[in-house]
Amino acid sequence: MKKISFKMILGSLTLGLALASCYDKFDPKTYAPPFTISGYSSVSQIQPANLVGYWSFDGSLVDSVSGTSGVNTGTSFTPGFKGQAMQGGINKYVQFTPGAAIKALTSMTLSYWVKNPPPSVGIVGTVSLSHNGNFWGDIDVFYENGSTATAGKLRAFIYNGTGDRTISKDGINGLFDAWTNITISYDGATSTAKVYKDGNLIHTQTFAGYGNLNFTNSGNLVFGCTHFMTTPSLTNHGPEPWASFLTGQLDEVRLYKSVLTDQEVNAMVILQGKGK
Repeated sequence: MKKISFKMILGSLTLGLALASCYDKFDPKTYAPPFTISGYSSVSQIQPANLVGYWSFDGSLVDSVSGTSGVNTGTSFTPGFKGQAMQGGINKYVQFTPGAAIKALTSMTLSYWVKNPPPSVGIVGTVSLSHNGNFWGDIDVFYENGSTATAGKLRAFIYNGTGDRTISKDGINGLFDAWTNITISYDGATSTAKVYKDGNLIHTQTFAGYGNLNFTNSGNLVFGCTHFMTTPSLTNHGPEPWASFLTGQLDEVRLYKSVLTDQEVNAMVILQGKGK
């Protein structure tokens, strides 16, 4: 019978511990292929050259594209869909000076995450690019009065230099009281608008012969209300009793100078949901 020395036992134990240590450090995630959808593994890969504004609201009011910061009226930061979000309220909003690329939009895609109750005291303005002399802004997106949790009403006004048009969708289920992605696109070449909820196309609307967007006398970009509800008003019209403010949260606002495809919108929403 062979004798087993103390050195042999100690060596075996040392080798075992070393192997166990190596095993503990093994992370299968490092060997897994990256998650992709429609060929994208990150939102930043989706038409990056056409992104003209991005506001993450992660403890800052800075537009990541231009590097400029907004002017705050009463809003704060709160846990958001991703990181932090802008917390709105009555008479609370943020204003930004839009860059030349935003003022020069001919087509666009606007996307944001929002969590807000249905309108109770007036329309809920979310994003507005003001026009200094028009009732509605160059862009005005809001939730219409009469919305309910099971039948939301979404409106968006756009301007082509001669008159505005209304993108209108009623009967939207699950629009309020939970994090929801709203994406609106307008293609100047085809005069066609599209509305998406949570990455899914829910509405297509064509304005025959309307053509490219053409913003004139653009003022500030506003988050949290329409442009006539700021103090002072950003246009030649003052506040209305049928209009109110975003009292919930707004997050991950992106504005493109191009039209994202259905697949790109869907990929963007799914990737955001995974923190990508």
